[in-house]
Amino acid sequence: MPIDESLPFQPVQIAVLTVSDSRTLADDRSGQTLVERIEAAGHRVADRRIVSDDTGLIVEALRGWIADPRVDVVITTGGTGVTGRDVTPEAFAQVCEKDIPGFGELFRWLSYASIGTSTIQSRATAGVARGTYLFALPGSTGAVKDGWDKILRDQLDSRHKPCNFVELMPRLTER
Repeated sequence: MPIDESLPFQPVQIAVLTVSDSRTLADDRSGQTLVERIEAAGHRVADRRIVSDDTGLIVEALRGWIADPRVDVVITTGGTGVTGRDVTPEAFAQVCEKDIPGFGELFRWLSYASIGTSTIQSRATAGVARGTYLFALPGSTGAVKDGWDKILRDQLDSRHKPCNFVELMPRLTER
C-alpha cells in the first residue's frame, strides 16, 4: 500500500522486549535487528529489555510500559512457540483489553513464503491495552524482519493509506 508523502511523518515511541532464557543485550540479534529497523524508519526506541521466559516477568514489563505515557507501542520478540517455556501469548492474554487477531493471521500467511508450513508453530499475536499497542513476534531474526518489514513498518507509519495504527492512537482509550 502507498505512503502519502504529502502528509507529515509522526514518529512513535516503541519499547522492545526480548523474551529469552539465554540471550543478553550483547548477543540478542533479533532484538537488535528490530531496534535498527525501528530507528531506520524514523521512530524512537523508548526502552529495551530482556526477560526470561516467565509469564510474571513478561506481564510486569508489559504493564510497566502500558502505564508509561512515553510508550506508544511494545514489540516483543521470542516466546511465541509451542514449547512449555513459550509463554508470551499467555502473558499478552493477561494484559490485553482488545485482541488484534488479524496481526497473527497475516504474520503467519506472510511467514509461510519464508519458512513454509513451519509457520504454524508461531503464536504471533497482538492487542491493545490502555491505549498502547502490543505486538508479539517470534524470536528469530527472520521473523522480526517479516513482522517489521511486511506489517509493522507500514502500519506504524502515519502516512500509510488507506489506514494505519497511528491515526487510531488518539481514539484507543475511547469508551
